[in-house]
Amino acid sequence: MNKTGTKRLETDRLILRRFAVDDAEDMYKNWASDAKVTEFLTWAPHPNADFTRQLLKEWISKYEDDEYFNWVIELKEKGQVIGNISVVHFDERIEAAEIGYCMSKSYWGQGIMAEALRAVIDYLFDVVELNRVAACHDVNNAKSGRVMEKAGMKLEGTLRATGRNNKGILYDKVWHSIIKSDRG
Repeated sequence: MNKTGTKRLETDRLILRRFAVDDAEDMYKNWASDAKVTEFLTWAPHPNADFTRQLLKEWISKYEDDEYFNWVIELKEKGQVIGNISVVHFDERIEAAEIGYCMSKSYWGQGIMAEALRAVIDYLFDVVELNRVAACHDVNNAKSGRVMEKAGMKLEGTLRATGRNNKGILYDKVWHSIIKSDRG
């Protein structure tokens, strides 16, 4: 396994890169302040751009850690940041990572998040040399599950009452994963 940390990735439409403090305004405006985006997430909408800026400073300070993987999603065409994808749990013992993501609702339904997720999966398998990548979603957020399936992940199952959203409500988590041998 290679501990490489967050490196720049590119796809046809996207640049996945490290956050910069200058991304705070777009992050706040495009997704972090939107209650619709955070509806099924564990964190509440940000109250203001200063809150987002402080969070980014914390995240940026972690980039020195080679086990920290956190990308901003930037549209190549517009040079605008529209979302975030990161490793939310890393288990070196079993060479596995759990991914989390969110994106501006203006770009939902265009295959952008699946494209970003595929790029991160490829990086984690090919460069970091992990064996397993997993992600989960609230049972009420089936669209997130479709993103996972489009990225090549397989449905594993549902764990009942194992998550708590930003409103404090328990929910069932639906798990998807892909292992290196699934890629053929």
